[in-house]
Amino acid sequence: MGSLGTVSPQAMQFAEPLPLQSGASIGDYTLMYETYGTLNADRSNAVLICHALNASHHVAGHYAGDPRSAGWWDNMVGPGKPVDTDRFFVIGINNLGSCFGSTGPMHTNPATGKPYGAAFPVVTVEDWVAAQARLADRLGIERFAAVMGGSLGGMQALAWSIMFPDRLRHCIVIASTPKLSAQNIAFNDVARQAILTDPDYRGGDFYEHAVVPKNGLKVARMVGHITYLSNDDMAEKFGRKLRNAAEGNDYKFGFGIDFEIESYLRYQGDKFSEYFDANTYLLITKALDYFDPARAHGGSLDKALAGTRAQYLIASFTTDWRFSPERSREIVQSLLANRRKVTYAEIDAPHGHDAFLLEDARYMNIVRAYYERVWEECATGIAAVAAREAA
Repeated sequence: MGSLGTVSPQAMQFAEPLPLQSGASIGDYTLMYETYGTLNADRSNAVLICHALNASHHVAGHYAGDPRSAGWWDNMVGPGKPVDTDRFFVIGINNLGSCFGSTGPMHTNPATGKPYGAAFPVVTVEDWVAAQARLADRLGIERFAAVMGGSLGGMQALAWSIMFPDRLRHCIVIASTPKLSAQNIAFNDVARQAILTDPDYRGGDFYEHAVVPKNGLKVARMVGHITYLSNDDMAEKFGRKLRNAAEGNDYKFGFGIDFEIESYLRYQGDKFSEYFDANTYLLITKALDYFDPARAHGGSLDKALAGTRAQYLIASFTTDWRFSPERSREIVQSLLANRRKVTYAEIDAPHGHDAFLLEDARYMNIVRAYYERVWEECATGIAAVAAREAA
């Protein structure tokens, strides 16, 4: 398997306002994106990768001068990898409201001349999909060979199959859910409250005060990170190890760091607070909470998926308690009720929710095998085009 090597982000500006589910709209916005591979003659080999909470358009490859800046799914996307860029034209798009280049709360609100801050409109998964469809239109892509995502990205892929059933042949949903449980909404709210109650949040206008609500972001990340790991994974990595056990230290009998797990979570929180935007965190977690395609159909997921036409790969991980396999099986059952073609994989991996980002041979082989099928369809289309041109 090869590396994509150096890649470059691109920006696409949209003047026409985008109507949002909230009733608001946003105009004169920019979406950041990256592409890998080559779009074929009949434009049948395009794959859209949708990102999760703290990721971006930078899916694979690295940036010039920084070989450590690998994309967040670099193990999945590239030459010879499961999503093979020698075959597919892969697109990663940074969602509206993010803090990685697409228009978001830290950008200037044209109505005020100041950063949007908390005034940035609330966005939903469906709003992101609508914006992605506009970018695809600009690129001349009428139909994707596949739309794929993990976690929140999987919600977007599922929404694509509902909102634009004729614009994708395959929908790949990994470690995701048709809606959040009450427990998940509760975790998200605790994380948001950590930010909202940080004195440096300043009602969302902290940019003007040259401060960052780091403590709130740190706690929010710590809460979230706990939900991404399984109990077994944490036990194996950290157990009840003391931070300075090698030095023979015992409990410190205070409220600082005694255990390795405490040190790890604070490190993750500190790192997150250095690069992520607080308003973006609020927006994205709320988008997670609001996603529920069955809501418009009296709570029936079967009815929500009745108009879909794609073929599906649904994958889950046994130790993922944030988006458990039971939630993936709900999607599978509703798709089967609608007589859709579904491949389901439940992978026995110890890493919890984060497993969808990691290198597990069984998981990678499942995705690779599925994309072989996707490629066969593309190749058939290419052959048909060549035959027409020869005639």
